[in-house]
Amino acid sequence: MSNAAQAPASRVSDRTFYVFTGVVSAAALSLLAWLLLIRRGGGAAGVDLRFMPVVNASLNALAASLLVAGWVAIKRGARRVHQYLMVSTFAASALFLVGYLAYHYVHGDTKYAGDGAMRVMYLAVLASHVLLSMPVVPLALVAFYFAWRQDFRRHRKVTKWLAPIWLYVSVTGVLVYFLLRGSLPASP
Repeated sequence: MSNAAQAPASRVSDRTFYVFTGVVSAAALSLLAWLLLIRRGGGAAGVDLRFMPVVNASLNALAASLLVAGWVAIKRGARRVHQYLMVSTFAASALFLVGYLAYHYVHGDTKYAGDGAMRVMYLAVLASHVLLSMPVVPLALVAFYFAWRQDFRRHRKVTKWLAPIWLYVSVTGVLVYFLLRGSLPASP
């Protein structure tokens, strides 16, 4: 089959994937917005997920470590190792998202208890973390799609932006945990 005959089918399947990615991303953002801005916790009676923030911070740290290891692997030409590391990174981040949603469904938001310069720093880190986390899911799905299609030129174009954003979001997720926990009074 000629390249001309393959191009329309490729565009159609790309379009279908982009629509799927848009729908999944919009649904995820809508769920988060509903959970954090409208619902504000108070879910399942008797369910205690207070252990989840440390689990979620650990998953963010794991994702950051796997991202760096994946970057090193691809720079060394270890494509198969890179693939496993990137799938593991996505799994760690997906588990984080599930844990984050479950915690906030049950407990709502935890407010920063400090004030002054530390509060300003916390809010700046949190704002950048939240804003930059929004494109991670669609960019990661697109990067996986291009890798699956073996379109490594387009894969590299996406990951040029995705990798530093995802790493920043993962690292600042851990930082937000420590800043928030450091502001709270010690529990008995």
